[in-house]
Formats: sequence, structure tokens, C-alpha cells
Amino acid sequence: MAITEKIYLKNHRQLCSQLETNVPKGAFKGATLDLLFQGDGLEKVDDATRERVLDFASDFLDCDCQDNPYCGCPERKFIRYLLELRAQGLGPAAIVDVMSDDYLVYAYEGDILSFLDSGVRTLEAAEGLARVDGRPDDQESIRRAKQDLAR
Repeated sequence: MAITEKIYLKNHRQLCSQLETNVPKGAFKGATLDLLFQGDGLEKVDDATRERVLDFASDFLDCDCQDNPYCGCPERKFIRYLLELRAQGLGPAAIVDVMSDDYLVYAYEGDILSFLDSGVRTLEAAEGLARVDGRPDDQESIRRAKQDLAR
């Protein structure tokens, strides 16, 4: 299961109440993406919530794909965002805090830890393949990326 399937709307009940409709709790669920992409009903939510929802939409849903927002770009952009937070030295708890503050979404710390651990294991495998394939420059680059993610 991808990490983006474990990203949830913070204050979900309050948001549903303000929008006067039921919205899935998952931030990357189809109906949620429709709501964010089209902006229907956002005038009903309070200013602080609207600002963060619009930030989420502009940061993750903005692409030129014909199938937007179902093209996979929002999920890839969000994963890149998580990796950037980790590159800044943040641990799982801090990553959850930052994403909650930035976009009113959250995940469980254990899910973030599992995502980061899976990334390290994938990089370990890629490093081994680069070594076997005789590509020392790639091996070193992957090793550094793995160390940055694992710290």
C-alpha cells in the first residue's frame, strides 16, 4: 500500500460539516481530489482551512496531464514532499506535525517510519545492483541517498 493511501484529512468531521457533504477521510481518494481540484463548496469553509486546502491543491494538484488529478502526479509530488522533509532532518513525528500544519493532513508516525524504512531497503537493493553491474559512481550516489534517508 502506497504511503499516499495513508494520508488523511485533519479535522475531517469539521470539514464535512462545513461543506455540508460527506468527503472521504483519505486525502488522495477520488472524491477528495475532485473536491480539491474543482474547488466546489470551498467558500463554505473557514478562511484558515480554505487557505491550507488551496495550498494543498496548488502544490500537489497542479500539472498539465490530461487525466489530472488522477494521473499520479499528486501522489508523486506528495512523496517528494515527504522525502524533502526527511532530507531536512525531520523524523516521522516532526514530518507528521509539519504536514498537518502545512496542509491539514496527517498520517500515523508508524506509517511514515515504514515508508522511510521501505525507501532505505529499496536503495540498499539498488546499491547492490549498481555494485554487481560495475557502476561505482551510481553505487556511491545511491549509498549517499540511502544514508541521508536513514539518518
